[in-house]
Amino acid sequence: MKKAIIIGATSGIGKELAKILSKEGYKVGLSGRRNQLLEAIQSENPQTFEILQLDVVEIETLQEKLDDLVDKLGGLDLLVISSGTGDLNPMLDFNIEKITIDTNITGFTFVADWAFRYFEKQHSGHLVGITSIAGLRGNRIAPSYNATKSYQINYLEGLRQKARKSKQDITVTDIRPGFVATDMAKGEGQFWVATPEKAARQIFAAICRKKRTAYITKRWGLIALLLKILPKRMYERM
Repeated sequence: MKKAIIIGATSGIGKELAKILSKEGYKVGLSGRRNQLLEAIQSENPQTFEILQLDVVEIETLQEKLDDLVDKLGGLDLLVISSGTGDLNPMLDFNIEKITIDTNITGFTFVADWAFRYFEKQHSGHLVGITSIAGLRGNRIAPSYNATKSYQINYLEGLRQKARKSKQDITVTDIRPGFVATDMAKGEGQFWVATPEKAARQIFAAICRKKRTAYITKRWGLIALLLKILPKRMYERM
């Protein structure tokens, strides 16, 4: 039986992906800040799910908690970082920016590094980061969110390069969702909004194919292409 850990599994994409993995024969470690929600998911299938409350910004305890969760599972083949945060912040309130940075950069980096070192020791494994199409360009009303997602995209690319150089069987997948109907989806004028269930199905398919990068849903690849080629002067006027 394969073992997986989802960081940020209490709701949204993480929760739906956990359900899919359990149906596909994985033993799944669920983690998140809200223990009651973890317990509710575990109660649906207690033989498949292990749970552990953790917050990625609490760096001092992360190592011990992640090690403990792996021990409960009896190993690790796949780790998905689905935790993240971000708010609209047109007034540049630094407290909002700091929360985003602490979660999306500091916490993300700690977990990614921990997983990569674990996979290096066993010479195999699959690390998946849920980033965002927002990481392709800056944004005037959520500057820290877009910037931190850009950091994640580049960090995962660096780890993928590191894995290739080491010639070990380590896969690094960057999942870039567009709009998904979760608490993270903020702002007006949203389009192509996917349900968490649909997003999770496409993410699982990308995991199975060991893709380097996947846009969720697939049509967001078109928007990504437009964002990449749009001239800076034109983008700055938007």
